[in-house]
Amino acid sequence: MGGFQDRIYPALPVVAQNLACSWAGWRRARMRFTPHFHRTLAAWEKSVAGPVELLHAIQRERLFRVAERARRHVPYYRDLPPPRDDRDPREAVARTLAAWPPLEKATYRDRCEDFIARDLRRDRLIRGKTSGTTGTALPLWYTAEAPAEEFASIWRQRRSFGVQISDPNLTFSGQLVVPFRITRPPFWRVNQWAGQTLFSLYHMRPENLRAYVDGIHAAPARYVQGYPSSIHLAARALLDAGRPVPPGRLAAVFTSSESLLAFQRETIEQAFGAPVRDRYGVSEFCVSMTECPERRLHVDMEFGIVEVEVEEKSEEWERGPLLVTGLANDATPLLRYRVGDVGTRATTPCPCGRPGDVFLDVDGRIEDYVMTPDGRLVGRLDHIFKGQYDIAEAQVVQETKDAVQVRIVRRPSWNAASERSLMKEIRLRLGDVIRVELAYVDAIARESNGKFRAVKSAVGRNPR
Repeated sequence: MGGFQDRIYPALPVVAQNLACSWAGWRRARMRFTPHFHRTLAAWEKSVAGPVELLHAIQRERLFRVAERARRHVPYYRDLPPPRDDRDPREAVARTLAAWPPLEKATYRDRCEDFIARDLRRDRLIRGKTSGTTGTALPLWYTAEAPAEEFASIWRQRRSFGVQISDPNLTFSGQLVVPFRITRPPFWRVNQWAGQTLFSLYHMRPENLRAYVDGIHAAPARYVQGYPSSIHLAARALLDAGRPVPPGRLAAVFTSSESLLAFQRETIEQAFGAPVRDRYGVSEFCVSMTECPERRLHVDMEFGIVEVEVEEKSEEWERGPLLVTGLANDATPLLRYRVGDVGTRATTPCPCGRPGDVFLDVDGRIEDYVMTPDGRLVGRLDHIFKGQYDIAEAQVVQETKDAVQVRIVRRPSWNAASERSLMKEIRLRLGDVIRVELAYVDAIARESNGKFRAVKSAVGRNPR
């Protein structure tokens, strides 16, 4: 597949690239929208309204199943204490988790093979990978049920706006659908199978944005999905051109994968004439939170359990690093996984009326743009490090518009091929006009809260 993406696809005419996108969309749809997905979505659309005791009962049942499978079939968890059988489901879950030690990302990275369930045939396992804001790539295995259940949580949110799976949409996410060498519109491709217009994030130069405005208005769509930073750039272009989307045409704009900032939300809602609803999730299939009309993030409790290692608290909230326990992935279960983000959980019920755990915010995904010499603002650059298993940590730093420094903490397996692979991914996203320096360091400096950003730019900071 790599040869097709790297060599064949860029050489195809636009019509053939659209057909390739449609074929890829059909393959994704077969994996996501399975009978298991539809059964799960139907059940979760009923359980979302509670009562909260039902949600805790579902969590206990699913957690116990995951734990018993892990104890029997996953080498890393063979000495895991058994689940507690307290009568109250919430108490049983809390006491069960309290007896288990947190799982660090470094432990999973160094012993990932020990997390694979031995009762599953290898031909049932799907190999994936994660990136995350630390720039650390992690291999991942899962079965088809895991993404199907994650999409059940996603579509439960979308269907609450009357959006259906068959509805056309505009997508602003990280796929390299338009070859970088292309300099003339269209800067988007079409997945006809899903009615999806896929806009390139990597061609959003100032001189190209009017074409994006034309494309947004020309494409049929019921909703928008993607990274808030890129949707925000498109929104600013719509407003600058005096051509916002008429209110009522779109049901909603669904954002994910980055922190949604307040000024981005305001601009997006004004430009697209529709409310924004955010979602927080991770590639490891172990947590999902979906936003309500009160702009709070509700934990999709059927899919995962979220704990807070409390560092600050008040009468109305508690804040600290998150420990997440996935309930959907039988292939590589992650129990009390320190995901690397910090969240603020409300300690009072949400005014929207939805029961269960709710967060005021999740920090840890705020990123900067990099500005290239030709004026492009490029975000979501942690995708550069996806699949770069020879890198322990990495960070992109920009002090001037002409250059970036990529700081690398190398693993022992790093070699010349690793460097070539990394530079290829950098050039795919930033092009050849910007100078790139690789700086090999022993560690990446953290922020005051103990974390670091994948991108730190003094030039391309999120524009207002």
